[in-house]
Amino acid sequence: MEQHQSLLHAIYYLLAAVIAVPVFRRWGLGAILGYLVAGVVIGPQVLGLIFETESAMHLSEFGVVMLLFVIGLELNPEQLWKSRYEVGLLGGAQILLSAVVIAAFLLMLFSLTWQQAFVIGLTLALSSTAFAVPLMEEQKIMGLPLGRKGFSMLLSQDMAVIPILLLLASMAPVASSHGERLPWWVGVLTVLGMIVAARVLFNPLLKLAAKYGSREILTAAGLLIVLGVSLLMLTVGLSMSLGAFLAGLLLAQSSYRHQLAADIEPFKGLLLGLFFIAVGMSLNLKLLFEHPLLVMALALALMTIKVGVIALILKVRKFSFREGIFLGIMLAQGGEFAFVLMASAEELNFLPAVITSYVVLVVGISMALTGPLVIGYERLIQRTTLQEKALADMELHKESLSALEQPQEHKPEVIIAGFGRFGQIIGRILTANNIPYNALDRNADHIEFLKQFGVQSYYGDPARLDLLEAAGVREAKVLVVAVDGVEESLKVVRLVKEKYPHVALIVRARDRAHVYQLVELGVENPIREIYESSLSAAMQTLLELGFTEGQSQNTIDLFREHDEQMLQKSSLVHNDLAAMIKVAEDGRRELKELFAKDTQIQ
Repeated sequence: MEQHQSLLHAIYYLLAAVIAVPVFRRWGLGAILGYLVAGVVIGPQVLGLIFETESAMHLSEFGVVMLLFVIGLELNPEQLWKSRYEVGLLGGAQILLSAVVIAAFLLMLFSLTWQQAFVIGLTLALSSTAFAVPLMEEQKIMGLPLGRKGFSMLLSQDMAVIPILLLLASMAPVASSHGERLPWWVGVLTVLGMIVAARVLFNPLLKLAAKYGSREILTAAGLLIVLGVSLLMLTVGLSMSLGAFLAGLLLAQSSYRHQLAADIEPFKGLLLGLFFIAVGMSLNLKLLFEHPLLVMALALALMTIKVGVIALILKVRKFSFREGIFLGIMLAQGGEFAFVLMASAEELNFLPAVITSYVVLVVGISMALTGPLVIGYERLIQRTTLQEKALADMELHKESLSALEQPQEHKPEVIIAGFGRFGQIIGRILTANNIPYNALDRNADHIEFLKQFGVQSYYGDPARLDLLEAAGVREAKVLVVAVDGVEESLKVVRLVKEKYPHVALIVRARDRAHVYQLVELGVENPIREIYESSLSAAMQTLLELGFTEGQSQNTIDLFREHDEQMLQKSSLVHNDLAAMIKVAEDGRRELKELFAKDTQIQ
């Protein structure tokens, strides 16, 4: 019976998510709010389909672990260092100013210690990356200076979660139920040990999994590293979240980072969705019904403070108040990490349950209000005018922006998908001509070889859109498809033709049948992999038989021209065997006649 109940609960979770998330996204309110509302509906306070929320919360915490791991993977230390002033100063100023103002506001209204007020202020200063980034993309400001400033703030907030967790642990009167807190230096030594382990253990483990295992084994190796480091951090008195973030950061420069992020994404998405559903089930709606005006007033006060702080900071950076308010509204909601931080604060006996319930409820309400406020503000001002002004500002300040504000990134002109013998020759010629390129290959040995020569390379399946985008296909002019497998090659071509039709395709063809399929997909002049080398061998053979160099070259040129014509004819009827046989017979006869005429002329 218990097994049936667990299965029924799983069905409830999935059904609630499948119904709520598309509806809320359709309304422009975001997936997170959809998960939260789904949790409220199936939880004990509404339909009562699920009463035991604690077990769901424990399982769903792994979603936050996966989220922090992926965030760590995406924080390339080199790029982070280049934009350190933007992220550190801009994002840090937003977090600290918001936290101080919120803490002062709380101290005036409630009986809290300054430590409690400050931790709550830091918690509420964080915004929801999962909420804000889609909003900025929808408003088409991500590529503009305003969007870059917003992303810098979000990046700084994501990085601030770990220091806030450490600050919370240091301020807490006692450790959690995990036992007595170990000395601080144990945690420091553990972190240093992880840095060493990343070089001598993690990367070799991933290399072995990629070389001798399957894609599933590589995923399993990545999960093993994440969960292993998380458990170790938990054991020494730190948090699983810190361990996951550290593991991701240590692997951020690994050749396998994009494949790991892509493979772990489904686990992260499902578990994070479960986390928000569990939070929704645990929301104290009784507080909302008992004090609706207070909760709404607190949510609006939070959003007003954050909008004001962001608008003020951006005004200092030469943006208008209108732009600052626009970005501020998109970042005004409380973030998903508020649920994590408040759960930790309650577990550590740092904050009473009633306070954490209010904070979580206020964050949920602020999320619900963000979408409508953005839509309302967009209608209040003319969106097109705002975008035109942002574009004008970008052009006006283009020359004056410092290199730190616009870090120079490696922008490849060419992507080589498949770096075996075929792709390597192309890469060498590009290198000799100082043409930047990225390589993408599923062979771990090829990736290690490329890294020795400083080539930016990516491990993974070239037929996956997320990995092609990570390798830079959006900015590339040419994609060389040099993979071995016919099906893999066709899949890459279909994908790029559909998503990035502006990218020129140079495709290696295994045989004539492969050429026919590529021509059907619209590839012009596929490169037959052994064709030119066979013609070169044929020319050497003719020379050895006594032909002059001119005669040999002329013979090869005649054959090449005729063969290309034949290829075009046969590609039109390659599905009709009888027609193919006729084309082949006609071709042999025509070729003999061509050579005969050429001999007579000579």
